[in-house]
Amino acid sequence: MSFLDGLLKCDGFDDAIVGVQGYGEESRLVYRIDKVLEILMKDEMTYDDALEYFKFNIEGAYMGKRTPLYVWEYDSEIDYS
Repeated sequence: MSFLDGLLKCDGFDDAIVGVQGYGEESRLVYRIDKVLEILMKDEMTYDDALEYFKFNIEGAYMGKRTPLYVWEYDSEIDYS
């Protein structure tokens, strides 16, 4: 049995999982968006195509209160202010 058992997963993107948010029945998987895009681009998509696909078909898919979360990796070299 794995910690992923019982959680809603985005099929084909296990390598992009960075953790779990919440506890018990409220737990949600957390995926890195940049890794999701890398996986999509392995299927010969351009970055723009992968981003558009992600936004409309993955990030925009609501599957209830346990819908996975998607985050960008923080880059300390970028000025976010």
